Amino acid sequence: MRKRTLFRLATSAAALGAATLAYAALIERNMFTLRRYDVPVLPADAEPLRILHLSDLHMMPDQRRKQDWVASLAALDPDLVVVTGDNMAHPGAVPGVLRALHPLLDFPGAFVFGSNDYTGPVWKNPFTYFLPDREYTEGVELPYEELRAVLTGAGWADLNNARTTVKAGGRAVEVAGVDDPHVERDDYDAVAGPVSAEADVTIALSHSPEPAVLDRMAADGFGLLLAGHTHGGQVCVPGYGALVTNCGLPRSMAKGLHRWPGSDAWLHVSAGLGTHPTAPIRFACPPEASVLTLIPR
Repeated sequence: MRKRTLFRLATSAAALGAATLAYAALIERNMFTLRRYDVPVLPADAEPLRILHLSDLHMMPDQRRKQDWVASLAALDPDLVVVTGDNMAHPGAVPGVLRALHPLLDFPGAFVFGSNDYTGPVWKNPFTYFLPDREYTEGVELPYEELRAVLTGAGWADLNNARTTVKAGGRAVEVAGVDDPHVERDDYDAVAGPVSAEADVTIALSHSPEPAVLDRMAADGFGLLLAGHTHGGQVCVPGYGALVTNCGLPRSMAKGLHRWPGSDAWLHVSAGLGTHPTAPIRFACPPEASVLTLIPR
């Protein structure tokens, strides 16, 4: 009797596990979701400014559903489009990325790259994400310069260790960014300094939301900090949240809008739109893009 009961329990657990894995791989991974947030960073009486924040597409050439969904976001008519890296997951991904972004290139934009814009993914044991000092392994080189040329050719600001001012929604938006801190490509010293008093809005970008970088951005007076990289945890536990962020950010800030501690800055971390190709699952953390409506304080 006991053996029969244990067998039934084991069979039920296996069936539940298989069903959960199928849901995470086939359904939730493709449940593209639009998040909306109001961010109080503008002066009194200022008109709202809408920012479309995209991150972590991890595009494969055949992901037409993702490409079509991202392209459809042009209907939101954003004032500014911001992309915080990890656009590619395959050497042949550039056409797919551009198919997704093409309608958005008509709007003002800015971008930084992530590690997976430079080199392709390699298989890894997902449990190594729990190791803080795990070794980073590079894959095949990706055509990041080709992607950069198209984005900058459309007038988007390349903020990989750079700083400039863009016009968006009739406002002067001071933007700065660093290349990916996750693989030590960041050079904040190259862009450091207090924000301009002439700017109507100030925004800083980093693919990986490393606290040491975010602290410096906030100390320089940037009002909105944008990042991706975490995938929101990618596999979360309902009621508990992300298990890991793959960076120095606390689990409680793995995605969404948060006040950056010790400052007046707001941080938005996108859970992103893709997954690592060797772990194509999401659970309790659907892929997302976000519209951030900047409003008066």
